Amino acid sequence: MSVSPPRPKGPPLNALRAFEAAARLQSFVRAADELSVTAGAISQHIKLLEEWAGTALFVRSPNGVLLTDEGKSLAPLLQEAFDSIGAATRILRGFKPKQEIHVATLPALAQLWLPSRLAVIREQLPQAELTVTALESAPNLDREMFDLSLFIGDPTGSEGEYVLAEDVIFPVCSPSLAESLKTDPDYSALTLLIDQTWERDWALWSKESGISLLDRAGSSRYSLYSLALEEAKAGAGLLMGHACLVEDALAKGDLVRPFSQDCKTGKSLILKAPLAKDVRVDLERLVCLLC
Repeated sequence: MSVSPPRPKGPPLNALRAFEAAARLQSFVRAADELSVTAGAISQHIKLLEEWAGTALFVRSPNGVLLTDEGKSLAPLLQEAFDSIGAATRILRGFKPKQEIHVATLPALAQLWLPSRLAVIREQLPQAELTVTALESAPNLDREMFDLSLFIGDPTGSEGEYVLAEDVIFPVCSPSLAESLKTDPDYSALTLLIDQTWERDWALWSKESGISLLDRAGSSRYSLYSLALEEAKAGAGLLMGHACLVEDALAKGDLVRPFSQDCKTGKSLILKAPLAKDVRVDLERLVCLLC
C-alpha cells in the first residue's frame, strides 16, 4: 500500500524572485519595473516570504527600504541561484536550430539610431533573426533572454560593455526657426520641447553654456523623444538634441544647431552583451557592426 503524506512546501518561486530583485536594487519600485509587475505586487510577495520565514527581511521607512541582517544573509544566495538559472536557460536556448538575436534598447534609439544601421546588418548577417524590443530601462542580461542591450547610461568598465559614444547634448531646431532667431532673438516667444526622460537637459546645458532659456521661454513636454524631434523639424520650438539621436536629421538638413555650445552629460551610448562561455559568431559580428 503506497503512502503519500503531505510534504512540507517551500515559499513560492515568485516571492523569492521578488525579494532577490528588491534586495539587489534596494527598491520595491525598481524591482517592480524589472519584473514587469506593480510595486504593490512586490510588497505582497515579500510579505508572504516574511510570513513563511517568520522574520522581517526588510525595514520599511518613508525614505525607502533596508535589508535586515536576515535579508542580508539571504540576498547573495538567491542572487547566485537566479544567476545560475539564467545561465542554464541560455545554454538550453543554444540548442535551438535557429539562432535568434534579441536586442533591447531605448525607444528613441530604436526609432532614431538603429534604422540607418539595419540595412547593413541585414546585408552582413542575412541568416540572423533580429528582434528589437523598446524598453524604458536596461534589462538584466544575466536573467532576461536578451542578447544585447543598447542604452544611454553610466559606463562601468565591466566586461562585455562597449562605449559607442559620449552623450553630448545641444539645442536643435528647424532651419526656419534658426533664421528667425538671427533676426529677432526674442527668447520669450520660444517654446522649449522637453522630453520627460531627460527633463534636466536644459538646466545642464544652460549651466555649461551660460545661456539661460528656461526662465524666458515657454515649454511643451513629450513622453516620446521621436515625437518631440518631429515637432522640432516642423518649427514648433527648440529641442535639446542628443548627438546620437539627431545625427541623421542634422545630416539631412532637417534640423540645425542655433547655438554652437554643447555639453557632455557624463553618460554614454553603451552596448552591452552578457558574459557567455560559448562564443556566438553571429553575435560577435553584430557587435562589430554596431560599434
